[in-house]
Amino acid sequence: MNESPRSLPPVSKVSPAPRHLMWLILPLVVLAAAVLWLLQSDPLQGFNNGAPPVENLTVERTVLDQDGLRMLVRAGGSEPMAIAQVQVDAAYWQFAQEPAGTISRGDTAWVAIPFPWVLGEAHRVTFVTKTGATFDHEIPVAVPTPKISQSALVSQGVLGVFVGILPVAIGLLCYPALRGAGRKTMTFLLAMTVGLLAFLLVDTIIEALEFANQAAAIFQGSVMVVLVAAMSFLALVAVGRRHGSPTGLALASYIALGIGLHNFGEGLAIGAAFAAGAAGLGTFLVLGFALHNITEGIGIAAPILKIRPKLVHFVGLTLLAGGPAVLGIWLGSLAVAPHWTAIALAIGAGAIAQVIVEVAALLARDGNRKEYTQVLSPAAFAGIAAGLAFMYVTAMLVKI
Repeated sequence: MNESPRSLPPVSKVSPAPRHLMWLILPLVVLAAAVLWLLQSDPLQGFNNGAPPVENLTVERTVLDQDGLRMLVRAGGSEPMAIAQVQVDAAYWQFAQEPAGTISRGDTAWVAIPFPWVLGEAHRVTFVTKTGATFDHEIPVAVPTPKISQSALVSQGVLGVFVGILPVAIGLLCYPALRGAGRKTMTFLLAMTVGLLAFLLVDTIIEALEFANQAAAIFQGSVMVVLVAAMSFLALVAVGRRHGSPTGLALASYIALGIGLHNFGEGLAIGAAFAAGAAGLGTFLVLGFALHNITEGIGIAAPILKIRPKLVHFVGLTLLAGGPAVLGIWLGSLAVAPHWTAIALAIGAGAIAQVIVEVAALLARDGNRKEYTQVLSPAAFAGIAAGLAFMYVTAMLVKI
């Protein structure tokens, strides 16, 4: 008798996972074999014409104190490099390197030179490698590098309050006067916010690229800035759109965050300029920064004119937008490496771009209807132009 179908053993299905895993491992095995063969056989030896390897050296930090000069250098190029000699103002000087010996690609080392630098003078340091390559570093104005002390932190904090927190607070003080704004005034204020943010976006990207060019070539400065800004933008859009487009206090918080990240990068640049002796602290400069940033407070207030936030909300928005300037000046005065400043500015650029998208979307909506009419109105064009013009004119007061 034939067995019934029910008595047949079940057919087992083989999972395709092991097969997929094998095809994943196989390319890695081939790559490892190719690398091993390349290292052992050295097929590139035939291309060796006796030319020295490509070298690169970047000075990331410069410290001036009573003992002379100390510099943090980062090696680039295709091979490890060694510093053979150091010149200061065309004269050879003894130096001490920590750690000693060759510097591997991407690594850093401190170079100490017992050079009696002169206050207020310019000095040129030249590094000579064992291959004969030379790399120059300019000290535009020799001044003692600030040290961490209570008095220094207080002075830098006061400066940060004047250029960051105070202007935003003054702008937010306009909130009661703007509460009775009509529809056209609201459109003008939101458009002005877009204009000032657009200026900050361009200014931030330019500053980030300038610092990226000063960084070691191994960081691929321009590409790094673009990638970091894009990741910052996408991350903030993803967070901000979790519950739909942000409005009201949420949108004001995002504006304050974007401005705060910009002010952090700006603070790094100010602190680094003072530490390097590239700029003197003057009353006109501080007032210029304050005037330049007042409009930022008005821009933060624009999305919350139809609601009544609490006092703690205004304090939080002020600290979120202006507080990072204090932290930036503190870190910048300690000579933070250029690539970190470029990264901070790039993050700020991405945040500002995200805020521009959200404010423009709010501006474009006509009441509760999703009809994009306000963005084409004369009030919108006037607001964007006013924001750009004010930021451009006041920026001339703060360029150092």
